[in-house]
Amino acid sequence: MTPPLPRTGRTFAVLATIEAITWAGLLVGMFLKYVTETTEAGVWLFGRLHGAAFVAYLIVTLVAARRLRWSSRVTLLALVASIPPLATLAFERWARRRGMLHAPSATVAADRADSPDSAETLVSSAPTQ
Repeated sequence: MTPPLPRTGRTFAVLATIEAITWAGLLVGMFLKYVTETTEAGVWLFGRLHGAAFVAYLIVTLVAARRLRWSSRVTLLALVASIPPLATLAFERWARRRGMLHAPSATVAADRADSPDSAETLVSSAPTQ
């Protein structure tokens, strides 16, 4: 079984999924608006949701790239993945399979220090004398 993702990796994976879902919703909305000419509600709603998800994904990608120590090539690939529909899902799966969503040891310690159960973890893992 693979270990759970640290907070940074988990946040990136969730936002990659949200970005892809809102992209799909926007595509459906554009189909309804321009092809069937039935309603503009899908574009109105998913346009706003996708805009927010897109910006959040870009920000989280830059934070993840720094914390998870991605190369500039991987970072650029993650940013470019936000443009084609559903490509963020493909990138997230690719990065997860290669262990890129798991932090180097120093970042894992920082993520654990931010977690609510960090004091319990530190106490339970402290050496006994």
